[in-house]
Amino acid sequence: MRSMAPDSAAQPVLATKSTSSTPPSRSDWDTLKRLFPYLWDYKWRVLAALTFMLGAKLGNVGVPLLLKNLVDTMNIKPGDAQALLVVPAALLLGYGLLRLSTSLFTELRELVFSKATEGASRKISLQVFRHLHALSLRFHLERQTGGMTRDIERGTRGVHSLISYSLYSIIPTLIEVTLVLSILAVKFDVWFAWITLAALACYITFTVTVTEWRTQFRKEMNELDSSAHSRAIDSLLNYETVKYFNNENFEATRYDENLAKYRKAAIKSQRTLSMLNSGQQLIIAIGLVAMLWRATQGVVDGRMTLGDLVMVNAFMIQLYIPLGFLGVIYREIKQSLTDLDKMFTLMEKEREVADEAGAKAIEITTSPAVKFQNVDFAYDPARPILKNISFEIPPGKTVAVVGSSGAGKSTLARLLFRFYDVQQGSITIAGQDIKHVTQASVRRAIGIVPQDTVLFNDTVEYNIAYGQTGATRAQVEEAAKSARIHDFIASTPLGYNTMVGERGLKLSGGEKQRVAIARTLLKNPPVVIFDEATSALDSANERAIQGELRAAAQNKTTLVIAHRLSTVVDAHEILVMDGGRIVERGTHAHLLSLDQKYARMWNLQQSSESLVS
Repeated sequence: MRSMAPDSAAQPVLATKSTSSTPPSRSDWDTLKRLFPYLWDYKWRVLAALTFMLGAKLGNVGVPLLLKNLVDTMNIKPGDAQALLVVPAALLLGYGLLRLSTSLFTELRELVFSKATEGASRKISLQVFRHLHALSLRFHLERQTGGMTRDIERGTRGVHSLISYSLYSIIPTLIEVTLVLSILAVKFDVWFAWITLAALACYITFTVTVTEWRTQFRKEMNELDSSAHSRAIDSLLNYETVKYFNNENFEATRYDENLAKYRKAAIKSQRTLSMLNSGQQLIIAIGLVAMLWRATQGVVDGRMTLGDLVMVNAFMIQLYIPLGFLGVIYREIKQSLTDLDKMFTLMEKEREVADEAGAKAIEITTSPAVKFQNVDFAYDPARPILKNISFEIPPGKTVAVVGSSGAGKSTLARLLFRFYDVQQGSITIAGQDIKHVTQASVRRAIGIVPQDTVLFNDTVEYNIAYGQTGATRAQVEEAAKSARIHDFIASTPLGYNTMVGERGLKLSGGEKQRVAIARTLLKNPPVVIFDEATSALDSANERAIQGELRAAAQNKTTLVIAHRLSTVVDAHEILVMDGGRIVERGTHAHLLSLDQKYARMWNLQQSSESLVS
């Protein structure tokens, strides 16, 4: 069975130059600016979350201050009977309340902001999904589904990670550092602030420098991960082909090659991560020792109390614990920005076929005329496919297009659906140029039974009802009866609830094609295209279904693309294509009388059928 790609001469494989160019690099700030409007839709939640975050940090900074007062107040002689009375219960209660308020404000921040995070993620994901459906057929023929879905998955996860790490880690830490430095500089000598600043500067510089260097290994890991995922998906989608040629080991070897490269990159990444973590801990240790030495000296000299020493130690612990994760956080933020940028790049893919500004829906009241006027088209400028094609399908009539493989027949259907725009000439439906009306309205007016039907991994009923979403079971069954597939469906154990499998692989080629016919009959459009609509049927079933197709085409403007000439003998006009041109046209009888290409094709097919019979 042939694939749904255009005719062999019409494959757009050479047209990758213009569509696969590397997009310009975008800075991290540009990516953040793209994300900001999605979050600002929830501005009150953002502001509330920032308020709760500030409250949590004020509570966190207040804990060491209370701890200092508590320690200083406890400076009593051992065995003093009044010890219990000296210990201020209010300080203990305040200490507990501050600890509680820190956790409470943190949870309130996450609760309030979760709706903004999930809402932004949902909106971006939906926008990407809609945009991918709006992109041209060329993009989808060239894409790698596995890699693209991986990019979308990472991008969606990147929204959560970026917001989580920036709002819940980076910004709170900066606020806490500012508060602690202010307290240390005001309450004690300026050396405490300088030591803290120096340690932070060294820590951040080291972390950012090493993490930037490590990013190349992380990117390599992601690329190898996407490559392995794409190969695995492609292999599983083509399961039958793999089995036909006994290539399970070959596919496993290819997959393992990617996994081996990924393992090598992952080990290199882990080695550099260990180096980063060790360097961070060394800087933290030096900073802590310097601060505690300064505080201890202050206690010895009488400039500081024991409570001050405890407070400085508590401040340093509170600061350095989150800083200990800064390398991981910074790396994750960078990775999230990279993943988000890839998803935004998908959203910025230009639509090769776009509606004009202010385009209106096409107006069709009765069976419309379809006209191709001096149409030239090429998937790649160096390789023209259609050359000055002109013909008209009168209202309610049938025009058939025949010719050898690669003549450009299926391209006519793609242009009529406006999957591509013509380079020259025009295509009109009911006298309206399809370039000047909305694509959605054009596609609503056309139904197609393709040569190779690909079904959704859902029920038979779902796949037939896809022609008219919301159709009743009775309407679905009526369409199935017209397509001569109702009896088969009814004979299965689950009937219309039978699952068809991935791409409809549980059904035979003929059964899939009948489902496609039923789906188009249910849609009931004014323009119908039959692209080798009976190619997967045997001769007996083909003759049976031909009557149903003729009934389906009754009073509809119909374009039939066919190899088997016996299926088009009743057409109003038959066009014979060769090399992208119409070389003959007329009725079946007229073309036979010319004794040219059509007559030779007819005689060849008749002799082949007689030999088979």
